[in-house]
Amino acid sequence: MTKKLLMGNEAFAHAALEAGVRVVAGYPGTPSSELVETVAKLHAQGVAEGVHVEWSTNEKAALELLCGASYTGARSLFTCKQMGLNVAADALLSVNYVGVKGGLVLFVCDDPGPISSQTEQDTRRFAAFAKVPVLDPATPDQGFAMMQAAFDLSERYKTPVIVRPTTRIDHASTYFDVADRTQARPVPEEGFEKDPKWIIFPKRSYAAHAEINERLACMADDFGTDPVLSAFNPQFTGGGSHEAAGENAGSADNASADIADAADNNASAGAAAPKVGIVAGGVSAAYAREALAMLEQRAAEQGLELPAYKFMQIGTPYPFPQQLVADFAEGLDAVLVLEELDYVIEEELLRLAGMYHLPLDVYGKLTGSTRDRGENDVDDAAERIARFFDDQVMAGVCQVSWHDPEDGRYVKALSGCLPRRTPYAYEAQEQTPLPVRPPVLCAGCPHRGSFYAVKRALGKRDAVYCGDIGCYTLGNAAPLHTTDTCLCMGAGITMAQGFAVAEPHKKQVAFVGDSTFFASGLTGCANAVYNQHDITVCVLDNATTAMTGSQPHPGTGQTLMGPKTEPISIEAVLQALGFKCIVKANPLNLDESIAAAQQAIDFEGPSAILFQQPCIQLKKPDPALVVDDQTCTGCKQCVTEIGCPAVGFDPDARGPLSKERGQACIDASLCDGCGLCAQICKFGSIKEAAHA
Repeated sequence: MTKKLLMGNEAFAHAALEAGVRVVAGYPGTPSSELVETVAKLHAQGVAEGVHVEWSTNEKAALELLCGASYTGARSLFTCKQMGLNVAADALLSVNYVGVKGGLVLFVCDDPGPISSQTEQDTRRFAAFAKVPVLDPATPDQGFAMMQAAFDLSERYKTPVIVRPTTRIDHASTYFDVADRTQARPVPEEGFEKDPKWIIFPKRSYAAHAEINERLACMADDFGTDPVLSAFNPQFTGGGSHEAAGENAGSADNASADIADAADNNASAGAAAPKVGIVAGGVSAAYAREALAMLEQRAAEQGLELPAYKFMQIGTPYPFPQQLVADFAEGLDAVLVLEELDYVIEEELLRLAGMYHLPLDVYGKLTGSTRDRGENDVDDAAERIARFFDDQVMAGVCQVSWHDPEDGRYVKALSGCLPRRTPYAYEAQEQTPLPVRPPVLCAGCPHRGSFYAVKRALGKRDAVYCGDIGCYTLGNAAPLHTTDTCLCMGAGITMAQGFAVAEPHKKQVAFVGDSTFFASGLTGCANAVYNQHDITVCVLDNATTAMTGSQPHPGTGQTLMGPKTEPISIEAVLQALGFKCIVKANPLNLDESIAAAQQAIDFEGPSAILFQQPCIQLKKPDPALVVDDQTCTGCKQCVTEIGCPAVGFDPDARGPLSKERGQACIDASLCDGCGLCAQICKFGSIKEAAHA
């Protein structure tokens, strides 16, 4: 074993390898991508033996591949972000009915914010919909343990299992003890055993549904009693003893140890039984622990105490550990729930209160007591917990004590004797807003030339620009304004067809990246040919999956397991599908690109333009260009036409032609030397440095 500083996703990869995973597959999607890349790196180094790892064409293909591997008894791991689970939904819901043999774990990463996603979809909801168990880590360390436990749980109950970290867990870094070498578990000698159970007929599905319901009940019990699984639902008591709070007030880094010690002291001191509780899930549990330690320390510094409280993390939100939580809630009058995305835990507590007839008030998203969207944080958690305590004290639910400065005694009192707000109420300090940094296409990005050429080719024709998921969604920004819609992966091609049917007097143009073309674009292209929709598909082929970190795809021929295979030709695929007009152009050659775009746009019926130029991350930059101050007129066309971040304007510059207007300027540290701005300048003022 070696101690290493690892990102959460890297650690999860090590955990899966140590659990004996044999097949790993997925599709790139932030914040999940690093797991597959880490497995591939370790395999290439020869330290992850016996494992197969790949980027599949899309999430559905990946999960179906893994279902086949699992049926042989191989431990298998699927990766995607929350949106990707939608693509794999058909396979997931069906395999849960069929069952698995080798452990099948789905590593699905949610993105509160959202930071890099279309929606704030909550995988806990999806898990309940699919009736698949889900584990929800509060820290990378806990996620490491959950990943290993998930394979055992999957094989115990013959079910797929979801491990659902969020962005802050995936990208946080800490130290882990990891194995120097790993060996995939061998496939059982019998391998795949033919049996009618693997075929999903209606009669079999009806029986399987009963089996699913039965095993969910068993798993819910395991989440409260199994030594490994119940550890993911820790709980403790705190507050209620001034001495305990004072002795254990420490830094937020030691929050869990401090509060656990306080719980022991409270018990020995015979403190009043808690009447309030804090329940949290995912990374919010870590925030809540840290916030409670901060409040304990702050109260102790003022000679105060927090009300006695109980805390519980729900690390296994589905199936909900009903009995365990009911035991926790016994004797409580009020509970505050901290969780990100949906009100999953809050809803379960409300249901539980009804089932067990508990006199329990539940506060959270539904009551406006916590954030209803976006990410939580420590300061916000501290402020909301303090307000919750304060409200419960004022309602007479809790007791507190404070130091009487006149006689030096600690006085116990009910809320009626206290001011409207208790002195420990916490208010987060206002932070100065950070400067707004709108996303923009990189300097030298070939997509900029593609958008500009299509716009020039269309001229004054009325058109709708249908975008897609990728870097090129940024075509919506000024001055390009060439993305009117963006729904989900592959949708641009099919949405353009809907526009063409409803508004045939307009030209419909769909932009799709090369990776997205293979992942989700083929069906729309086939539909366009089959129904002869008059659209133009622009494939922005930059030879990589740029937005998620430059992963390979079928069009590159590069796999994660070995030598390069034969790339799949996008042109050949379009020809096979029946496209009669396919033109190609280098988007950094403006005249060539405009001519190609005009040819495809003028064609009646489905047509395609292949704009082919590598992403700037894949090549060395060319020499930066410069502006000739003797010929620049200050017209700003190079700035206002394409919006390249390397091209700016200096209002104080002077020249014989620009006079008082100022001149364009180029930031050499950003310029990739693509030359697009030079082709736009009608005065020939942008040149290579040697020719300026």
